[in-house]
Amino acid sequence: MHKTIEKCLEMQGRAKRRIPGMTQLLSKRPDMFSLGVWPGYFSKAKGVEVWDLDGNKYIDMSISGIGANVLGYADPDVDAAVREVIAHGTSCSLNCPEEIELAELLCELHPWADMVRFACTGGESMAIAIRIARTHTGKDKVAFCGYHGWHDWYLAANLGTENALGEHLLSGLDPRGVPKGLMGTAWPFRYNHLEDLEQVVSKYKDEIGVIVMEPIRNAEPEPGFVEGVRAIADEIGAVFIVDEISAGFRLTTGGAHLVVHNVKPDIAVFSKALGNGYPIAAIIGNTNVMQAAQKTFISSTYWTDRVGPAAAIATIKKHKAQNVAESLIRLGGHIQEGWLHIAGQHDLPIHVAGMKPLSHFDFEMDDAQTAKAYFVQLMLDQGFLASNLFYASYAHTDDHVNLYLGAVERAFAEIARSIDQGDLADKLRGKPSTVGFKRLT
Repeated sequence: MHKTIEKCLEMQGRAKRRIPGMTQLLSKRPDMFSLGVWPGYFSKAKGVEVWDLDGNKYIDMSISGIGANVLGYADPDVDAAVREVIAHGTSCSLNCPEEIELAELLCELHPWADMVRFACTGGESMAIAIRIARTHTGKDKVAFCGYHGWHDWYLAANLGTENALGEHLLSGLDPRGVPKGLMGTAWPFRYNHLEDLEQVVSKYKDEIGVIVMEPIRNAEPEPGFVEGVRAIADEIGAVFIVDEISAGFRLTTGGAHLVVHNVKPDIAVFSKALGNGYPIAAIIGNTNVMQAAQKTFISSTYWTDRVGPAAAIATIKKHKAQNVAESLIRLGGHIQEGWLHIAGQHDLPIHVAGMKPLSHFDFEMDDAQTAKAYFVQLMLDQGFLASNLFYASYAHTDDHVNLYLGAVERAFAEIARSIDQGDLADKLRGKPSTVGFKRLT
């Protein structure tokens, strides 16, 4: 049933006037789904249920707070821990003991690590890790594999190139505002393509001080790939960093590197799921490398906040006690199988990828973004926040998944009919989905 979202659309209009790009996070922009149809703003969220500003209620089978809410929205145990510290003050001239408890807990989960620094967000925590690594090695250049945020060190890969990051992972990331002097300091290599890294190292062996990669993204690591990256890092004296911001706490309680390969990094970086939606990030590493943080300046007032560490401690304890990762993997696998089965029934060409807890599919057709927008629209009409992504949370149940796949079947059937009739674009009430970063006017 077509839902009325006048209040949500009014808020989007206000946001365009006051906030460049409308939102703080690209992944939450309504045009990434279907501008004019996607509600964009919520009034309440609990478990996997979301209410928009117009009072419409949805089951969220989309991005779960872009992967932050691994336990579900407003988890009672995490929120209780946060309320407890709020009642006793969250900021003070002294330091909170929770940061020590969290540091010890993270090192217990990752026995290779000895020391921890904290931040609030994923992007800044990666910038901290890069700063520490560069300080330790005295070398400026970075070789990387994956998506690692918005900071200068990463976007520098697009300076003087057509679209290095777009060819690598995410298109449209304009490096304007990044100092041109950083050109040639960051070089991408593709996952499971060790030869890419070898080629970069052959040119800049004596200048690369940092090698960064995600432990897993759309595919499992092939035998010898991560081991090869680690060996190259050791050979050239580079710090090996694993970016666990997306992958962490999906496949196990802690970093995905603990289960997808048997390689110990020098540093691992966490955020997103670490605090179940409360701002917290952690940079963990061995003593030899982490002590370099004392040779440079890395400091910020809100990294000493008490709420983030309290939320993270509660999240980790519940995640481990309830074996949350097993649930995420099982439900994500069910979703992936369902997408493929239903698409096959309706002769819809789709490609399914991603680790099971962070699954996605793509329509493989010329008007793929129109099909995606129509899918979003059809799912909203059935009471689901849904896109071509499904990020599992512990609050998702088998009943949610079964209801969702029933709605997917109806949506895919309608999309297939519209493609056959040639009127897919005419069915949209909003705009086709956008790809990558584009200016929003």
